[in-house]
Amino acid sequence: MRTLDFSPLLRATVGFDPITDLMDRVLTNDVSQSSYPPYNIEKSADDTYRISVAAAGFSETDLSVEVRENLLIISGSKSDDDGERVYLHRGIATRAFERKFHLADHVHVSAAHHADGMLHVDLKREIPEALKPRKIAIAGSANKALESN
Repeated sequence: MRTLDFSPLLRATVGFDPITDLMDRVLTNDVSQSSYPPYNIEKSADDTYRISVAAAGFSETDLSVEVRENLLIISGSKSDDDGERVYLHRGIATRAFERKFHLADHVHVSAAHHADGMLHVDLKREIPEALKPRKIAIAGSANKALESN
């Protein structure tokens, strides 16, 4: 696999550290990352998203949703109360898991709920008013002439 060197770009840019960090994460993607549990990412509107995690066999108390800086961490751990059960076949995995999702700036978790073996985490992008585009009125020379009289 070819590796890319971003050092020429870093010498010519200032303040783009999150973009270079993202590129490093994408290019050095850990192939050993588990695919358990499966999940979906949906875009329900322009500024709302939903992450759905298949958490069969887990209750609300077994699951945890946590946000640290711009990182959403969804984890689950099941207490081992199956000591007296004897399984002939065990196909439903209830092993502990942890899924991490990097959130963009101004994306916040608005809600999380568990139903029918699925954990749904709703996300919303809320751009502050100071960062939204605004229209600036342009004063013409005719307005200046009227004000000076």
